[in-house]
Amino acid sequence: MLRLRPLAGLLLLTAALAAAPAAAEPLFGGLFGGKKKGVPVTQLDPAQRATLQRVNGYFNSLQDITANFEQTGPDGSRSVGKLYLSRPGKIRFQYAPPSPLEIVSNGSSVIVKNRRLATQELWPLSQTPLRFLLEDKIDLLKDANVKAVYQEPEMVSVVLEEKNAIGGKAQIQLLFSGQNYELKQWTVTDAQGMDTSVVLSDMTRVAKLDQNLFKIVQPRWPSQGRP
Repeated sequence: MLRLRPLAGLLLLTAALAAAPAAAEPLFGGLFGGKKKGVPVTQLDPAQRATLQRVNGYFNSLQDITANFEQTGPDGSRSVGKLYLSRPGKIRFQYAPPSPLEIVSNGSSVIVKNRRLATQELWPLSQTPLRFLLEDKIDLLKDANVKAVYQEPEMVSVVLEEKNAIGGKAQIQLLFSGQNYELKQWTVTDAQGMDTSVVLSDMTRVAKLDQNLFKIVQPRWPSQGRP
């Protein structure tokens, strides 16, 4: 079954579907818990704007990478897996068992497969927060409403809000290393204030990923009594 949905809270759905035990507070919860008030972009000082330019430079230098990820849902449930990213436009979240999920973007669409339920959910990439990570040329001041920029010695945090969202605006909060601006974590907050966080580890830049990783195909599910 294939369903097309333009929905900003993509990662919130995957967290609700992922089967994993409850755990402790998300990593870096102090920065990503939504407890700090955003600073309107018109109030960003020159240092914050310079930080945004460095973040843009980091993203625009990325091409093909792999990483491990740990996802924490609104209910505290966790799941882990492998991430494959090929900019522009392509990403794959390969969840480890017992999660039945797989998320793939082929550059124009994002699909969430649930092997247990034999379902697929499809979104236009342009209507998901993933586009902030996958665009060909990233300019955060142009592409999103920048709500806040926090600079700490060890960590940098940027809070973004979608400009034109369907189904309510979502925010995405990005956390980077203070030393080399490597992306460490992001958190998506939906219009109801529910958070889903993804923490990255063991990030590796590679020459070229197999583009078959990002193909979206209609799977042949077991019949399960269907004609």
